[in-house]
This record gives sequence, C-alpha cells and structure tokens, in this order.
Amino acid sequence: MSYPFKPDPRLDLVLERVVDAPRELLWKAWTTPAHVKQWFTPKPWMITDCEIDLRPGGLFRTRMQSPDGQEVNDRHCCYLEIVPNERLVWTDALLQGYRPSGEPFITAVISFQPDGNGTRYTATAIHRDEATRKNHEEMGFFDGWGTVADQLAEYVKTI
Repeated sequence: MSYPFKPDPRLDLVLERVVDAPRELLWKAWTTPAHVKQWFTPKPWMITDCEIDLRPGGLFRTRMQSPDGQEVNDRHCCYLEIVPNERLVWTDALLQGYRPSGEPFITAVISFQPDGNGTRYTATAIHRDEATRKNHEEMGFFDGWGTVADQLAEYVKTI
C-alpha cells in the first residue's frame, strides 16, 4: 500500500538514509521510551524523559537537557497515525487526545521501508508555511536530524 502524502519542497524538509538494520529494530527504537532516550537528540544534548502512548491520539513527549544541565524543550506531541514497522505520524499542533496546542511547529512522518538487507529510513518535517520551513532548515534541520539518524543507525546495532 502506498502512502498518499507527497512532500512539498516549498513546505517540507525530508531526510533519508539507508540503515543497515531491519525496520523492526528501528521501529522498536522509535516506540520504546528507554530506547528513544539513547539517540533522539544530537549528543552532547540528551533526552532526560520520554513518554509514549502508542495509539492515534496518544502522547509522544520528550524532554531535552543541554550540555550544561539545563532542562529545555519539553515537547508534547500527538500521534496521528501508527502503522507498525512502517510509519509513525505525529504532530506538535495537537496535544494528547487531539487537543489543540498553543505552539504548532511541525508534523513529522517517519517511515521505514525495506531496502535490501536494511531499511530506508525517511523523516519528513511538514510545515504550515514557507517561512516556518525555512526557519527550521536554518536552525539546522539537516545537521540535527542527520546526526540523530546516524545515532539511531548506530544505536539499533546494540538492541
């Protein structure tokens, strides 16, 4: 089954990697709080807390800590779609239970597709307008999300 979403280069940022691991391991790393805490932010930053209620309308929450120990970016997101071992869609435009949030920024589509002996991992950040997309890119989307994808690829070798 093909997914109907097609990224719009004016509004969306897409990062793709082929990871030398089965998609079931990437799925596990994305859907288990203890695993998410190990790779989800570029080091030396760290995730100090993660909560996952893996169902549409469920919570995906992470809290980051800066290298100097400051707790920042307690992000609350809502899962929109969950297709086991294939796709996760979540947004910060909604809180748990589909409640509107006050500060929407992105909707993320994370997909895992077989690619030879590995997995084609695609992370898409969907933005509401060109200015938000441009700002996210200038904030370092490709470096940050690329680093996180590399950390994920290394981490799944350990689980």
